[in-house]
Amino acid sequence: MSQVKHKRLSDLHPGESATVVEVQAKGPVRRRLLEMGFIRGAHLKIEKLAPLGDPMELVIKGYHLSLRREEGDCILVTQAQ
Repeated sequence: MSQVKHKRLSDLHPGESATVVEVQAKGPVRRRLLEMGFIRGAHLKIEKLAPLGDPMELVIKGYHLSLRREEGDCILVTQAQ
C-alpha cells in the first residue's frame, strides 16, 4: 500500500494541481482561508508566480486568487498525478 505524501501549497509550481487536505492556520487567518474556498477536498491549480515568487496566483473553485507564500505555508495538499 502506498502512502500519500502531503506538501505545502507554497511548494507547488505553476501548472501543478493539488487537493486541499488541511488548513493549519489559526484564528482569523484560518477563517479567511476557509471563506476563500480552502476546504478539505477542494481542487486547485497553480497558474503563475510573481517575478520574485510571492504572491502566487491559483485557481480554486473556479476563480482566480492571489495568495502570499506565507499563507500557502499553512495549507497542506496532496499533489494530483
